Amino acid sequence: MKPRRWILPALIAAALVATLLAYRHPAVMIQLGEQIWACFG
Repeated sequence: MKPRRWILPALIAAALVATLLAYRHPAVMIQLGEQIWACFG
């Protein structure tokens, strides 16, 4: 059975789109930064 070659690029594209949409909402990025900072503080 031949593996489907479009699955991995589709997942990568979905991750990139989700990241770009998250950048449109500054509150999401602030929360993410605070969570990452909490790991070190």
